[in-house]
Amino acid sequence: MGRAYEVRKASIQKTGAIKAKLYSNYAKEIYLLAKKGTDLESNILLKRLVEKAKKDQVPSDIINRAIDKAKKTGGEDYEVVTYEGFGPGASTLIIRTLTDNVNRTVGMVRAAFNKVHKSLGVTNSVAYNYDYLAIISTKDLDEETIFNAIVEAGIEPVDIETEDNEVVLTVKRADHNHVKDVLESIKPDIQYELDEEGMYAKDKVTLEGEDLELFKRLLSLLEEIDDVSDIYHNVEM
Repeated sequence: MGRAYEVRKASIQKTGAIKAKLYSNYAKEIYLLAKKGTDLESNILLKRLVEKAKKDQVPSDIINRAIDKAKKTGGEDYEVVTYEGFGPGASTLIIRTLTDNVNRTVGMVRAAFNKVHKSLGVTNSVAYNYDYLAIISTKDLDEETIFNAIVEAGIEPVDIETEDNEVVLTVKRADHNHVKDVLESIKPDIQYELDEEGMYAKDKVTLEGEDLELFKRLLSLLEEIDDVSDIYHNVEM
């Protein structure tokens, strides 16, 4: 199975998570982007995030409150902080957080690792084994049209394939928004079946027995932390 399958599986798992945390993460992300401008037509990144939130069934009042909050002076100052860690067996993890208190967050993340007798690593101790990619899919344009358009725009795809009339495009994270600009210039009302970005392990490992149980416990402990927004790992699940 390819990266597109990973993203679909992650999306399915996300819908089974506690909705309150999903809503909270979206509210933080929307608030951060809205601080740079609350008008959706002039802040295209905010517009796209709001559209994605609505597709994930985030209530409109949560979206509107986050935008209204950004209009006020002061307020919380969230930042994105990423941690890298070593889990049971040969497992590795990258944990993305949205926090207004780094000391609190790192303490909670470190405590989760300590409970399974594992530890955090330094910057790039794990990340070098991952690719930072964006995956977009749509049924509104065919593969040839998409491929020709992005290549003409100077974007080199990592991968492109068609599955059940759905074109799945994988690109470098830096090209994510440029790709969407190109596709939306062809079809302004284009609908994305997938629109995700994340860290994808170059190689997977398989855990068994106690290592697998400890890894699942570590995942559970990390997912319980409110500041954690995404967890990436190299374990075949």
